[in-house]
Amino acid sequence: MTPQPALSAAAGGGIGRRLAAHRLLWPALILLALLLGNLAFHRDFFSVRVRDGHLYGSLVDILQFGAPLTLVALGMTLVIATRGIDLSVGSTVAIAGALACGHISTAAQPGSVATMLTAVALALGVGLVLGLANGFLVSGLGVQPIVATLILMVAGRGVAQLITDGQIITVTSAPYKMIGGGYWLTFPFAVLLAAAVVALTALLTRRSALGMLIESVGGNPAASRLVGIRAGGLLALVYVFSALCAAVAGLMISSNVSSADGNNAGLWIELDAILAVVVGGTALTGGRFSLGGTVLGALIIQTLSTTVYTLGVPPETTLVFKAFVVIVVCLVQSPVFRAKVLRRRKAKTAPRSPTTAGDAPQHQEVRA
Repeated sequence: MTPQPALSAAAGGGIGRRLAAHRLLWPALILLALLLGNLAFHRDFFSVRVRDGHLYGSLVDILQFGAPLTLVALGMTLVIATRGIDLSVGSTVAIAGALACGHISTAAQPGSVATMLTAVALALGVGLVLGLANGFLVSGLGVQPIVATLILMVAGRGVAQLITDGQIITVTSAPYKMIGGGYWLTFPFAVLLAAAVVALTALLTRRSALGMLIESVGGNPAASRLVGIRAGGLLALVYVFSALCAAVAGLMISSNVSSADGNNAGLWIELDAILAVVVGGTALTGGRFSLGGTVLGALIIQTLSTTVYTLGVPPETTLVFKAFVVIVVCLVQSPVFRAKVLRRRKAKTAPRSPTTAGDAPQHQEVRA
């Protein structure tokens, strides 16, 4: 019979291997390392205080300021899962914020709840239209996703500046401020809203056949078409969802600063979103996706931005520092890179075989 300690060790080793192979392990470790690195330079980094009935602290700021990126990356995840890409989310963010703030600034009662709800409806409506336009170009006309969304990326930024007339629109509305800068039950409302969208998306994609259909279209489009899956409708759906997430993010960003900037709002957020999706473990080649990994990736990007300010990195070297850390993160997460490092380490520690003449075995001559 096998001894009980041996069975326990074998079971523990199996659990350890499964944990090491989990797709969320490395993003979680990277996020933890960044947070601990901030703690080394700022002793109160993990402290969370309650002031005026609201939660304050560096961790709360990371969640609050990372909520728009989380939403944009969430929509980008489903698009990438279908072998697509959406470069227009930054322009959608700017257009949604510009429309909402433009409506509030010209309303007779800018501080009323009705005005705020109308502004939100306008932002979501334009997000729906822009998503349908991208979906039609990709699924209806067969335009490459990077080209179709690049058109809106360039034109949409111009549309946002036309809406704002090239100026920064400033608004004063307490209900609108609630979306991105308000608190509910001591928590930032933006964090609660982002968590609700993530939970709803996970419920629809993991508790129904929708997620499997999206993965099948991205993993093998030809096979999914042969089994009767309507890829066109799914493609249009994911682009609409991505645009709606970007529109909500635009509401959060403009609400938090109580203004709309058609030139800078959501600038390059599409690149951060793609990076968050990749860091989270979703491959750009399509197929399987990880919503939990995307959330961790978005938090990593936001924590990295917070780290830059905490360390006092000069503004002119911020992007270089961020790029360096991102390269390290991608290398650490890469299975190929880790395998090469482990093979090299094993080769250095492996015992050498005897090669000298004195160590060679002596052969005796056999005579008849």
